[in-house]
Amino acid sequence: MPGDAATGRIPTRGYQSRALPYNGTMDRDALREMLARVAAGAMPIDDALARMESAPFEALGFANVDHHRALRDGLPEVVLAMGKTPKQTAAIAHRVYERAGRVLVTRVEPAHLEALRAQVPGLQWDEDARLAWSDPSPRPLSGNVAVVTAGTSDIPVAEEAAITATMIGAKVNRFYDIGVAGLHRIGPHMTALREANALVVVAGMEGALPSVVGGLVQNPVIAVPTSVGYGAAFGGLAALLGMLNSCATGVSVVNIDNGFGAGYLAATINRLAVAAGSPPK
Repeated sequence: MPGDAATGRIPTRGYQSRALPYNGTMDRDALREMLARVAAGAMPIDDALARMESAPFEALGFANVDHHRALRDGLPEVVLAMGKTPKQTAAIAHRVYERAGRVLVTRVEPAHLEALRAQVPGLQWDEDARLAWSDPSPRPLSGNVAVVTAGTSDIPVAEEAAITATMIGAKVNRFYDIGVAGLHRIGPHMTALREANALVVVAGMEGALPSVVGGLVQNPVIAVPTSVGYGAAFGGLAALLGMLNSCATGVSVVNIDNGFGAGYLAATINRLAVAAGSPPK
């Protein structure tokens, strides 16, 4: 792919990038460390102000990259590749990685890969989950998030959730292919499911599994309908409506095939549980 010979960066169709001087992660841990250095006299106040001023966003012309996202949400801005050209996707991912030291890209198709690999060092790709990421210094994993699928066909969406939660710092345990067509398969895993701080339960077809699990555990259940199913499944709509009408308490629902959203929410719940120091039994 053609790019600038000096920098290796891809062209941005004539748009000018407004480069910001701060180069480093700006999340809660980094901010806390910086403030501690100021308090200890190890960093001048003006240096800290310069870093804070440069933190919020960077204009690429076709995108405003949010470099403050990790400070607010715990994870740098996640790049959605769907609907973006390979060049746009790679340019955004490159800037996130340069500033945050890690990046996660969702809905990645093979057409995006060449551009991403040229711009993001150490890129990993899960073809089934359609995720690409680079995280050379992973956060320590803590807590307990369970990712459950009804069938093997639901695993790609479940892996999108699991990888997302892991990158945020959650310890993830997977329980695959234990759906209602063979309900006895859940039994051996009940103790482990009840120990999780949050559960992501992924199902297509009629979408019954989250209601079953929700009726057996006291933990929050995040239901993910998938587009798996025959004609009257309507591309996941039947599962979505079934989950929205669940009579089990403690069940929330994300959009069809939205493993990323479910994984992010589960990791957020897990983080709060770890901070509280009292995971459910």
